[in-house]
Amino acid sequence: MKIAPSVMCADFTRLGEQVRELEAAGADLLHFDIMDNHFVPNLTFGAMILAACRPLTRLPFYAHLMVERPEALLEPMIQAGANSVGVHVEATAHLHRIVQQVKGAGAGACVALNPATPVEMLAPILGDVDTVLVMSVNPGWAGQDFIPSALERVHLIADMMRSRGVRPEILVDGGVTEANIGDLREAGADGAVIGTHLFREGVGLAEAIRALRAAAG
Repeated sequence: MKIAPSVMCADFTRLGEQVRELEAAGADLLHFDIMDNHFVPNLTFGAMILAACRPLTRLPFYAHLMVERPEALLEPMIQAGANSVGVHVEATAHLHRIVQQVKGAGAGACVALNPATPVEMLAPILGDVDTVLVMSVNPGWAGQDFIPSALERVHLIADMMRSRGVRPEILVDGGVTEANIGDLREAGADGAVIGTHLFREGVGLAEAIRALRAAAG
């Protein structure tokens, strides 16, 4: 089960130090939540943060674009060091074109799905993407509770993949803890994006990652 720390929950007064700590602690990739205060009700950061972190680690970078007009950010994110770029199904009328652009630029292509969006929206694109990101909270804010129906959605997406003979990775984003990570793995998830729970006070990053891996089984 891959562990993908959400950089937006890190301590930005010592971001470089925490990036190095996360690699040493055994993180599999770093997840950068790019929010524009339009598609979601929050504003985070842009490509400059990825570029600043890129020389500090060899971990893969995943840029999760929670923005309107994601097309405008594809090239800046990849140039800044993103190894994979995710776009929401709900954010564009030209999803296939965006996936082609991302892959043509040499990065992995991901599609993300909000909690209330039917999983069937993924069907036309499943054979073209590297990763599916299942939102298990409504995107915008860290620290939200896991939406239980996300577990069944992972099951449905995994079944849909099997029926089509394709197998992109499935990552789950939001409210993942030791209490549900094992169930998500059994449902078909390959990894989880974890923010608030990973960076919580009084628990070291390495300790937190070890606990999550143990709970995942």
